[in-house]
Amino acid sequence: MSQKLLVTGASGQLGQRVLHHLLNTIGVQPADIVATTRKPESLAALAARGVSVRAANFDDAQSLEQAFAGVDRLLLVSTDALDRPGLRLTQHRNAVNAAKKAGVNHVVYTSMPNPETSLVLFAPDHAGTEAALAASSLPGWTVLRNHWYFENLFQSLPSVLAAGGQWFSAAGDGKLANISRDDLARAAAVVLAGSAGGKNVYTLSGEEALTTAEQAKAIGASIGRNIAVIPVPVEGLVQGMMGAGLPEPIARLFASFDANTAAGQVGNVTEDYRRITGLAPQTFAEWLAANKPALAG
Repeated sequence: MSQKLLVTGASGQLGQRVLHHLLNTIGVQPADIVATTRKPESLAALAARGVSVRAANFDDAQSLEQAFAGVDRLLLVSTDALDRPGLRLTQHRNAVNAAKKAGVNHVVYTSMPNPETSLVLFAPDHAGTEAALAASSLPGWTVLRNHWYFENLFQSLPSVLAAGGQWFSAAGDGKLANISRDDLARAAAVVLAGSAGGKNVYTLSGEEALTTAEQAKAIGASIGRNIAVIPVPVEGLVQGMMGAGLPEPIARLFASFDANTAAGQVGNVTEDYRRITGLAPQTFAEWLAANKPALAG
């Protein structure tokens, strides 16, 4: 008997890749998939394939309950509310409550590594969402504590190259066990389409942990540019970003990533991706080779 699977944030980059893997890698029938978004018209191509597209607004608890009706297993993709502290947790609690009311059997949630002790300023949103799942009466849930995407380099590298290859960092010798967005999407799709119940927590990392300097060396070799890491204190990093035009709250948020790395919070390599998918995640070297033109600019 088929299960009805739902993906929230279906128009986002992670959601799109999860849907790709459900449909094309795992072979879930389109009629068994529900995709939710604030803008259903943006998913017309999926609707044309037979996927049920529903409107859902995380600020409107009633709309979520309606969107989740008839669903067996649900992937709750963490919302993006960086400019409004605390809103994400409220939105996630709305989703957990709506899933319970709608009779969802299992919720899969995309969290972050070590949310209880992380220095990242939005970590309490993830810790609070995990606590909401644990306190709920849902029959089952799975937390996927996703390490940072390799793809974050598309946002940070252009400013490094524009500065003549100077990478200002407060991460020290802290390591990052990053992983590709597509691998995280595959793992989420496998868990969502599975039948496992219970209450589970996985930490999804790449298979190597690299310092910022090691990353810079690999990137430079790949794109043929010299990239030098310039160590700075956290407050110096904040002031530099503010000087470049970032609002102070966003600058402090981004700087908290480096503080967290320096504290050793994101360097833990796990086997959880292999346990879920039976595959090895893409290495950083492989990802760099595949994305060389885009990184070089």
